[in-house]
Amino acid sequence: MPGMETNESAPLLRLEKIEIKLDENVVLRNASLTLRDGEFAYVIGKVGSGKSTLLKALYCETPINHGRAHLMEYNLRRIKYKEIPFLRRKLGIVFQDFQLLIDRSVDSNLEFVLRATGWTKEDEIEGRISDVLNRVGMKGKGYKRPHELSGGEQQRIVIARALLNNPKLILADEPTGNLDPETSAQIVQLLHDISSRGTAVLMTTHNYNMVRDFPSRVVKCENGDLTDVED
Repeated sequence: MPGMETNESAPLLRLEKIEIKLDENVVLRNASLTLRDGEFAYVIGKVGSGKSTLLKALYCETPINHGRAHLMEYNLRRIKYKEIPFLRRKLGIVFQDFQLLIDRSVDSNLEFVLRATGWTKEDEIEGRISDVLNRVGMKGKGYKRPHELSGGEQQRIVIARALLNNPKLILADEPTGNLDPETSAQIVQLLHDISSRGTAVLMTTHNYNMVRDFPSRVVKCENGDLTDVED
């Protein structure tokens, strides 16, 4: 298939000299990045440097104009529109502003995603919801609606939602941006725990204290480029 890649030895993510434009403005130019299975990497940089745009390009909301871009078995430069939902099912996406459905319970939020991605058996749906809530420390909170939860609890639910389909990669866009320092630390620790179990995490942030307190690979987004920051 045109949008597929079958090289089993390839890294999970490989970007080579990519260019991304937004309204004719070049956001990234000749930028390269490689990510392996189970790897945790921060993407740091100033507001407007292109961090969020990079993540949007990885889930095909923003096109990559030039270069080579492979994510799992998909060629992001050649991926067909009908293939995008299948790519996204292999990703977990964590937003800063949660994007939970406020008119329904946590369980119903998670059930909605499962049914939308092909789950049909009631017992399997209930079991999967229970599993992910337990994994993020939210067991017993499924009956609550988002407004009944704290910001940190809502972000845990968002992470649970991201885990529903056993993703190979979680894209976390400023996941602590709306949280206090203590809660932020808990969320970052949770994401590190998830990575340690084999799911890669690419997390954008401008919170350098968090990067210091929970050390891992750091990639800097600056002047249209992506550069690994050495210790």
